[in-house]
Amino acid sequence: MTGGVAIVLHHHLPFIRHPEHDFFLEERWLYEAITETYLPLIQAWRALERDGVPFAFTCSMTPPLVNMLRDELLIGRYRRHLGQMRELADKEVERTADDPRFANVARYYQERLAGFAALFEALGGDIVGEYKRLQDKGHLDIVTCTATHGFLPLMNQDRAAMRAQIEVACRDYERHFSRRPTGIWLAECGYVPKITDELLAEAGVRYFFVDSHGIQHASAAPVYGVYAPLHTPHTGVAAFARDPESSKQVWSSHEGYPGDFDYREYYRDIGYDLDFDYISPYIHPDGIRLNTGLKYHRITGKTDHKEVYDPHRAWEKAGEHAGNFMFNRQGQIRHLAAHMDRPPLVVSPYDAELFGHWWYEGPWFLESLARQIHEKQSEIELTTPRRYLEANPVNQEAWPGLSSWGGGGYATFWCNQNNDWIYPYLHHAAERMTALAKARPHADGLEARALNQAARELLLAQSSDWAFIMETGTTVEYAVRRTRDHLGAFHALADAVEQGTLDEAYVAKREDRWTIFPTLDYRVYAGA
Repeated sequence: MTGGVAIVLHHHLPFIRHPEHDFFLEERWLYEAITETYLPLIQAWRALERDGVPFAFTCSMTPPLVNMLRDELLIGRYRRHLGQMRELADKEVERTADDPRFANVARYYQERLAGFAALFEALGGDIVGEYKRLQDKGHLDIVTCTATHGFLPLMNQDRAAMRAQIEVACRDYERHFSRRPTGIWLAECGYVPKITDELLAEAGVRYFFVDSHGIQHASAAPVYGVYAPLHTPHTGVAAFARDPESSKQVWSSHEGYPGDFDYREYYRDIGYDLDFDYISPYIHPDGIRLNTGLKYHRITGKTDHKEVYDPHRAWEKAGEHAGNFMFNRQGQIRHLAAHMDRPPLVVSPYDAELFGHWWYEGPWFLESLARQIHEKQSEIELTTPRRYLEANPVNQEAWPGLSSWGGGGYATFWCNQNNDWIYPYLHHAAERMTALAKARPHADGLEARALNQAARELLLAQSSDWAFIMETGTTVEYAVRRTRDHLGAFHALADAVEQGTLDEAYVAKREDRWTIFPTLDYRVYAGA
C-alpha cells in the first residue's frame, strides 16, 4: 500500500433527558440521529461485514451520547418515535397511491423504516453495544471525547478542570467498552499546547486530533505537513491533523458532493408541506411544525423548484462520488508518497450526523467507498490513526499550536458577545469544586453523593454545546436555562456540603434528574 485514508466520524449530542415532559423538542435530536445516521451506518457496516469486505473507520462517541443511547427512558421514547414515523409512512403510502412518482418514494420510506425497526430490535435497542462489537471485531476504532464536550481552551488553564473532563471520559468509556480509550476527540478539536498533551498522557491516551493549522503552526515546522502525526515532546502523545482537501470535498454543501442535484433535499419535509390536520399527530403537540424525516424532493437546482426524489438514482450517484473520492485520494497519496519516507496518511474528520441526517446518502457513500477501495485498486487503504501509529511508531516531535476546528479556527465562536458571560461563572465553579474535593478526600454517604452530584452539575454546565447554541441563535433560551440550572444546582449542593445542611431529597432529585456518569467519583478533581 502506498498510503492510507482515515475517515473519522465525530458522534456527539448534548445530554438531553427530560422525564418531567412527555414530549420534549430537543430530545428529538437524538431520535433523528438514531434513525438518520446511527442505524444507517450500522446497516452499511453490517452489509460490508456480511460480504467479507474489509473496512476501518474511526468513530468518536462522546460520553453524553453514549449515556443517552443506553438510557432506558430515552430508548423507550425512541421506540415510540419510530413507531409514529412508521405509522405516518403507512398513511403516506395510502395518500400517494394515485401518484406513481410520490408513491414510489412513500413505499421506499415504509420499507426503510420497517428495516430500521427490525434492526433496532435485533440489536436489543443497544446501539452502543453494536459499535462495541464492531470495534472488538477490528472494523472500528472508537475514541472518546472530553466528558461533556467541554472546550478545553476556555477552561482558564485550570488543570484540575481539564483533567476531570479527560479522566471522567476515559473512565466512562471503560465502563461501556471494557477497555481504556487509546484516542480522544478533543471537543471542537480545541487544543492547548503542553497542558492538553500532558493530561492525555497521564490518562493513557495515545493520540488526538487537531485542525490543519494546529500542525501548520506547530512549535517546529512539520516535515510532512498534515500527512503524518506529530509526537508532542516528553509525552509521546500523537496529534493527527485534518486534511483540508478531502474534508472540503465531502463537507461543503456548495462545492462538495452533498450539494449534487440528485440528492435528497433536506429543507423540504412533509411536516411543513402537508395539511395541518393531517400532519398534526406527528409534529409538536403545541402545533409547531417540525421535520418528520419524510421528504419527497431532490435538490434539483438552486431555485425553489424541486423535482421528485429518486432513491435509486441517488444511490448510484453516491457510488459515483465514492469512486471520485477514491480516485482523488489515490492521486493525492501518490504525489505525497514521492516526497515522504513513510506512507502518507490522509485524515478526513467529519461530524457523523453529516452522513444520513444532513447528507441523506452519506452512509451509502461510505459503504461504496469501502467496497471500491477493496475491489478496484491496491494503492490506498482505509485505516485508522491507531493502526498508523502501530506501523509508524517514530515521528517528528513538536507541539501543535493553540487551535480549534470551529469558526475562525480558535476560540472566538465559543467566547464572544453572545456567550462570554458564562465563563467567569464556570471558572469560579471549577475552582470551588477542586477546593471541595481536596478538603473532603474521605467523604462518604450523603456527603459523597452530594459531592458527586456537584461534580456532575459542573461537568454538564461546561458543555460547549450551550455556548455554541447561544452563538448560532437556535434554542438559545434552552441553552441559557441549562447553563443556569446546572450552575445553580452546583452551588446549592456546595453550600449545603460546606454548611452541613444537606437535604437527601434534593440530592436524590438531582441524581434522578441528570443520570449521566452513574459511577462518577468527585475525587477526580483532587487528582485521585
